[in-house]
Amino acid sequence: MDLLFMSKRIFLGTKEGFMHGGIIVDSEGTIKKILRSAQEVNSYLYNIESEAVFDFDNMVLMPGLIDVNVHINEPGRKDWEGFLNATKAAAAGGFTTIIDRPTNSIPPTTSMAALKAKLCTARGKIYVDVGFWGGLNTKDWSDMPAIIAGGVIGLQCTLVDSPEPVGKEYPAITKEQLDAVLQKVDDNTLIAVHAEEPLAKPIRPNEDEPKCYESFLRTRPAQMEVNAVRTITELALKHKKKQFHLLNLSANEVMPIIKDGKSKGAKITAETCPHYLSLAAEDIEDCHTEYKTHPPIRARSNQAALWDSVKSGMIDIIASDHSPATPGPKCLTYGRARGNFLNAWPGISSLQLGLSVMWTHCQKYGLGMQHIYKTMCENPAILCGLENSKGKIIEGYDADFCIWDPDATFEVHADMLYSTIKSTPYMNQRLQGLIHATVVRGLHVYQDNEGFGQPLGKIVLRKNVKKVVKFS
Repeated sequence: MDLLFMSKRIFLGTKEGFMHGGIIVDSEGTIKKILRSAQEVNSYLYNIESEAVFDFDNMVLMPGLIDVNVHINEPGRKDWEGFLNATKAAAAGGFTTIIDRPTNSIPPTTSMAALKAKLCTARGKIYVDVGFWGGLNTKDWSDMPAIIAGGVIGLQCTLVDSPEPVGKEYPAITKEQLDAVLQKVDDNTLIAVHAEEPLAKPIRPNEDEPKCYESFLRTRPAQMEVNAVRTITELALKHKKKQFHLLNLSANEVMPIIKDGKSKGAKITAETCPHYLSLAAEDIEDCHTEYKTHPPIRARSNQAALWDSVKSGMIDIIASDHSPATPGPKCLTYGRARGNFLNAWPGISSLQLGLSVMWTHCQKYGLGMQHIYKTMCENPAILCGLENSKGKIIEGYDADFCIWDPDATFEVHADMLYSTIKSTPYMNQRLQGLIHATVVRGLHVYQDNEGFGQPLGKIVLRKNVKKVVKFS
């Protein structure tokens, strides 16, 4: 029998805004019909019996959120965070699909064997749907066609070395190497890039004050992102049929380069993260290495231009770049090593809080529900090749829903976080926008105050078809 989901504030992403109505979901977890008025809902309830009716009253019911930038460290570094807790955190944050980065697991997802290990490890543990980026391995290209055919969302690389222990496992790629790859892969293969490039003359940190954030921040100026985005734009203009995605951008200085490249026909999409839009370098106290990430959180003066780029659509996607690590690598253990920004692992744990952080801050910059929908539902689905099944509430699509109260506030504390690693820069902050329930293909995987259902998420594999990523 069918299920009925009702709300006075269903958001379909249309200009009409909220709709008072209902959504009928069939036994396969697919949206069967949309009831577009209270009268239609009443008529349906009077004439047809449903297996269950879920009335969310004045809660917002919108498409499930999609995060295209999540580090799940299993296999190999499950103690940093594995599939079970990562997908619990995602579900508690309203996300119904997440895409795993290839870098932090052992081995990284740069071969067919590594991809198979990821798939085998994930099955039976995931509360939301999970897809995978494949990694560009500079040492061996032989498995590249296989992992593309195996269903990865795309191939991901970095132009600057990662810190140890990941750096040796996942080395950076040069412009020349990436150019060679682009000549081999099909046009429909998506290339995602961590867009920082080494400086010709690196800036040394202030080693006399390793526990001061500025000592680290000075070593990764905006110019590193500018150089990288310029490199990718040049490649995108040389290979105009290829598709590029710029991951977790933090510097507003790159936006004119992206705008110019797009105007000349480069197929580039851009992404930033909630922490770049909401946190400022001036507020980071000594020893608080939970704030350290690559690229770094920059000055408050950087944020307005980033928000403008989200509002204009120059930034297409909001993603978390969720990258937790245990207290040792994060330099959060007690002792002399605690709080050393120069040695700490760069990564922020925030997957569960993304929607709430965005909603807390976006309205003062003139953004609203439509921007949340575009950057966290519709555009991520398009990027991942899932636009015919996810990211919208349409008949025939997966019944993936995020149900939340945009008026409710809460204080972040460790007991409410489902990530393995509780240290987050948002600790003790008061945020607006509380997730009430998360539904994946018609099944409640999370409910506030009630916890989780069964881990019934599925592996998402991209079909190898020729297509062009184009946002409206």
